[in-house]
Amino acid sequence: MQVPFKPIDFLSRDVRLDRRPDGSLILQSNHKLKPYERHVPAFLAKWAAEAPDRLWLAQRRGPSRDWTKLTYGEAKKQVDAVTQALIDRGFGPDKPVMILSSNSIEFALLTMAAMQARAPVAPVSPAYSVMSRDHSKLRHVFDLIRPGLVFVQNGEIYAGALAALDLSGVLLVHVDRAPPKMQSLPWSELVATQPTEAVARSVDAIEPKTIGKYLFTSGSTGMPKAVINTQEMMCANIAMGQMARVRKADDPVPVALDWLPWNHTMGGNATFQGNLAEGGTTWIDDGKPLPGLFEETLRNLREVSPTSFANVPAGYAMLATALEKDESLAKKFFKNLNALAYGGATLPHDLYERMEALAVKHTGYRLPFITGWGATETAPTATTVHWASERVGLIGLPFPGVQLKLVPTGEEGRYEVRLKSVIVTPGYHKQPDLTAAAFDEEGFYKIGDAARFVDPADPNQGLIFDGRVVEDFKLASGTFVLVGTLRANAIAAASPVLQDAVVCAPDREFVGLLGFPNIAACRNLAGDSEVRLPAAELLRHPAVVETVASGLARMNAEGGSSMRVKRVILMEEAPSVDGHEITDKGYINQRATLERRKALVERLYKGGPDVIEIN
Repeated sequence: MQVPFKPIDFLSRDVRLDRRPDGSLILQSNHKLKPYERHVPAFLAKWAAEAPDRLWLAQRRGPSRDWTKLTYGEAKKQVDAVTQALIDRGFGPDKPVMILSSNSIEFALLTMAAMQARAPVAPVSPAYSVMSRDHSKLRHVFDLIRPGLVFVQNGEIYAGALAALDLSGVLLVHVDRAPPKMQSLPWSELVATQPTEAVARSVDAIEPKTIGKYLFTSGSTGMPKAVINTQEMMCANIAMGQMARVRKADDPVPVALDWLPWNHTMGGNATFQGNLAEGGTTWIDDGKPLPGLFEETLRNLREVSPTSFANVPAGYAMLATALEKDESLAKKFFKNLNALAYGGATLPHDLYERMEALAVKHTGYRLPFITGWGATETAPTATTVHWASERVGLIGLPFPGVQLKLVPTGEEGRYEVRLKSVIVTPGYHKQPDLTAAAFDEEGFYKIGDAARFVDPADPNQGLIFDGRVVEDFKLASGTFVLVGTLRANAIAAASPVLQDAVVCAPDREFVGLLGFPNIAACRNLAGDSEVRLPAAELLRHPAVVETVASGLARMNAEGGSSMRVKRVILMEEAPSVDGHEITDKGYINQRATLERRKALVERLYKGGPDVIEIN
């Protein structure tokens, strides 16, 4: 495309690369990290004072699904009231607040109030409560942090999860409905508390090292770890993002339609708190990038024109189709839009081109696609693409204040990435052994990912994500398989059939895939709109099989032996939360899935009627 990108005031690319005698590299920005706020609640206080009537939060409520709205001024008053209620009940650094529910206005208010009371907030994936049958992960995280308060939006929905916990001595709080046969305090009682000077004293006592959150992440065992997020970590990361993309005084107020779960570091820290820091408006989106749920996002986009928009590739696939069909929706979507962002996986190039073509049609410009890289342990973003790029799959360059250590993996041009920064966690709560194992002898956090330079001769061109070092394996021939890269390429090649995949398998003769199919997309391909075909028959439909076989055959033709897939099985059973196959972020645990589905792996390599052969 020759059409220019929409002008955005990005930070200039200026990095330093130092080469060490052992072959490792140190990559860092030459820009100095600007001063940052002392704590997250300071942002709410700032905008409540400067723009009390500005809309902060909105969410659809009730049978009519009308918008319930809250301004910055109203929110500050409620947050102070809840802070006082927590102080009155003895909450503080040793008495965490656990949130079990999905995103909500009350979720946001309680998060700010707990931080003001200096009580760590522990938001837990709703999947641990409503999708799990044995609630083992929920019990694990509950026992790990021993909260003083458990919050649920709707006590009836979370009744089964609550029953699995020992709530003796724990304050239970609900908003909509009380959990049956349990003593629970209505949210309205907390909000009715009269604030005193104790609130201001507690806020003044917040230090940079004060723990703001425990965010949970799953390791190779599948059991979550409580990642300590200090106020300094979160505020420094917000400042890094503000440096990477500078807002001007006359820019419009940021508007976000936000579906990313706030129990996740990207949703809770980067998106929600990042928009708060800018004094933006967050419209809470109860939609999800899944068939049957994305319609809610589209409904909201008919009323809300965001200034930026973030989603995963699957969401962009559904969005592009909707925008191409609906002119009025497209006009509303692009009306105030300045940038797009993606995460979770590499954006397929055809989706990038479709979204850019729509942007040009409705704005006259291409829009920059912004992405980054990091982890729950890095608050979350350590690198970002802070320039307009036509290339997808980049993770960009380190933020100011982030030092990357690139350790050779043994494959030419590929490095294991480690990092050191103020945004890196001090460790895992009550798990010193895991904390010690997470850092190398120089104090660099070992994130477990790999990357390579776009141009080794010009580091300013940025880095490309190149898989998870801990997931890679060798075939029987000794060929090294880069699981993360192959998985992303295969999902894009077999789009829209593959929603996710597990790469198989160590010590085998060739690479195979166990595929998690997008059932709705398969039904569209098969012309089965009335949902008549059983899942097993649907996954063997010629149109579905051909999409997978032809897409992967094209991928094979372009790659080497380590990037070729020979066989695929499309699985009927979705990834299991209780089986540790899927994390709360939606990431497939390769190791756990291969172990749990050994019989399917054997069938894949033996061959059979449900095995798709790839040329």
